[in-house]
Amino acid sequence: MLKFISFGSGSSGNCYYLYTDSDGLLIDMGVGIRMLKKYFRDYGINMAQIHQVLITHDHADHIKSVGSISHDLHLPVYASREVHCGIDRNYCVARKVEAADRHYLEPDCTVQIGEFKVTPFTVPHDSSDNMGYEIEAGGTVFCLVTDVGHITEDIASHISRAHYLVIEANHDVEMLMQGPYPPHLKERITSGTGHLNNVACGEAIAQNMSEHLRQVWLCHLSEENNHPELARKTVETVLRSYGIIVGKDLQLEVLKRTKPTGIFELI
Repeated sequence: MLKFISFGSGSSGNCYYLYTDSDGLLIDMGVGIRMLKKYFRDYGINMAQIHQVLITHDHADHIKSVGSISHDLHLPVYASREVHCGIDRNYCVARKVEAADRHYLEPDCTVQIGEFKVTPFTVPHDSSDNMGYEIEAGGTVFCLVTDVGHITEDIASHISRAHYLVIEANHDVEMLMQGPYPPHLKERITSGTGHLNNVACGEAIAQNMSEHLRQVWLCHLSEENNHPELARKTVETVLRSYGIIVGKDLQLEVLKRTKPTGIFELI
């Protein structure tokens, strides 16, 4: 059975864990390694079950501990060549990923990584590069799209295949525009290479989901420009305008910024 945990989702640190009874895939490593070890102990999960790491992009909140965990657990790290170069340049990453542990992914090229069939796809964002992931295991399709400026046709096609979807709902536009951020930062966030707002997130789900979509998790919420209940209600309202009823047609939850979730069983 495929299982999923979020250990953190937001600018303070992002880290997700997808695993089976015998294989584990960590997606992003933006939380502290000591904290991650504590979380694994709390859940009674053996960290030795982590066999590989996927990285979406090279911003610090997604990579700051990737070299440390790769070194400590002897883990291969999969990312695009541009992201690996970005990790090398990022001063927030104290320990870099060793050359022998670097594995390079290309967009739209499916690879088998342990028990997981992984298809990376390009996500527009103002990092060196950014990829979302469609991950299939045992016939179940899990899709993650984070730090996304806008929804492309390619992203839409991957959403349409998902049984389970993690997607960014970063900000409420009104909160952002009325908030204290300087104009250049507001412009960056709302640009086509910035972050997805709540309404755009709801529309991305509604316009591209199939009848196979079972659950959606909203990720990477802004602490200053969003609120979990606001994000959920906004997305739910957008879905309802398309005739999609949360709780009936799909389940919808918001991932916490700095705390782990429970263990979700993806059946």
